Amino acid sequence: MTRRQVLAALAGIQLAILLGAINATSVATALPEIADDLEGFQSLSWVVTAYLVSSTVSVPLYGKLSDLYGRRRLFLVAISIVLVGSILCGLARSMPELIAYRALQGLGGGGLVPLGLAAVGDLFPPRVRGRYQGYISVTFAAAAVLGPLAGGVLTDHLSWRWVFFMNIPLALVAFVAVVVTMKVQVGRREHALDLAGAALLSGGVTCLLLVLVWGGQTYPWGSAQIVGLLAAGLSMMAALVVVERRAPEPMVSFELLRSRALAVPVALGGLVGAVLFAALIYVPVFGQGALGTSATGAGGLLVPLELIWSATSVTTGFLVYRTGRYRIFPTLGMVFLSLGFLLLTMVDDQTSYGGMVVNMLLLGIGMGFTMQVLNLAAQNAVSQAQIGTATGLYYFASQTGGMISVAAFGTVLARRFEAEVNGRLGDRAATLDLEKVMRSPKEVERLSADLVPDVRAAMAAALHWVFVGGFVLALLALATVLLMREVPLRRTNEPVAAAPEPGAAPGEDPG
Repeated sequence: MTRRQVLAALAGIQLAILLGAINATSVATALPEIADDLEGFQSLSWVVTAYLVSSTVSVPLYGKLSDLYGRRRLFLVAISIVLVGSILCGLARSMPELIAYRALQGLGGGGLVPLGLAAVGDLFPPRVRGRYQGYISVTFAAAAVLGPLAGGVLTDHLSWRWVFFMNIPLALVAFVAVVVTMKVQVGRREHALDLAGAALLSGGVTCLLLVLVWGGQTYPWGSAQIVGLLAAGLSMMAALVVVERRAPEPMVSFELLRSRALAVPVALGGLVGAVLFAALIYVPVFGQGALGTSATGAGGLLVPLELIWSATSVTTGFLVYRTGRYRIFPTLGMVFLSLGFLLLTMVDDQTSYGGMVVNMLLLGIGMGFTMQVLNLAAQNAVSQAQIGTATGLYYFASQTGGMISVAAFGTVLARRFEAEVNGRLGDRAATLDLEKVMRSPKEVERLSADLVPDVRAAMAAALHWVFVGGFVLALLALATVLLMREVPLRRTNEPVAAAPEPGAAPGEDPG
């Protein structure tokens, strides 16, 4: 491929990743309007949860299948599913319909980011790959800012349905861009599709994720629903281990994870994902619930994080390219993440907005040093024929860590907030709908003036324990990164043995 073709392919990949990232971030601002229009406040959280569960489950499947069938083919499948899901979501007439269609969207959205990262691995050898993955981080940052902004504007001026309809032109452009630009040769290999492994992995992970989402919230931890899901999930995961050891082409290769060069980046991906989600979800809650900022102001706290993350990612990629060394960067990243969360444990309802911005800058630097380098390390630990599998494992760990973090810290926040409110307000606490205040911090503004200071202080005190948890996770990640082994970065991509499809010209990409 010529340089122009490579850069065109990179642009197509970025468009597809932008579609996935915006699809995941734009819906949050429309949730109140969705609840009012479809009269489904009680099941509103499932609009987000259905997408997260289905997208997380599908990640390792896309990674493995793209190694077998080619990245472009799986990209087109994922984009098509997102397109159909977006149209159906925009036309939904009830909350159950919307939840089902969001789950369908997630089945497509779960493939866009890992396939994009794997496709970058096809385009560039590891030594120069980090330089271009930095540009992918810029795409994430743009989506993090533009997604909620576009969702809010469209909801306010048109309808929440346009939050989904806006995906249509983006999906169509991304589809065409992938067809036209992705000419990377990813050989199709002889294989026996591991349907049993795929079914057990999907079912087991879904059950365990539902345990995390429902446990202590929708159902008590000791309820039949939670215990049953836990038993089913663990049984399927145990069966998966047995099946995969015998499968000729396993969906999950435990042999790969025996390598420390891959296992440590994957484990770190889970820890860093948990830390990242703790910041992305609960810092805006602190802004609204404890500091009393508007929804826009609370979301604005994340802008410094995203901007410095992008700048640090690009710089890190360039330094990896120039030096060939990468282990030092996630080590520095964990130091910054630990420092950022340590400072967050010290904030209260009197903390200034500017002080929070400084904390966000520290977290953004930490993420910029870390995320792309860990993915690079995971890809560099395997052969070219296994890049999709390794990328899927890394991104799956990151997504799963994030979901565990959100579920666990959500339970901590709910319990600590109730305890803090009861301790500060005494009998007056009975006049509050704590669940409503928790779900929508702007409800605090509607309380009587004498209650607001205590409620804000209670929210800050409850979130303190969430930030303590984030700090502990960051320290654990810092300890884990010391186990990371630096494998020299390859300067070339070795060819993948291909078995051309019937009728394909020699050297033609079957994907």
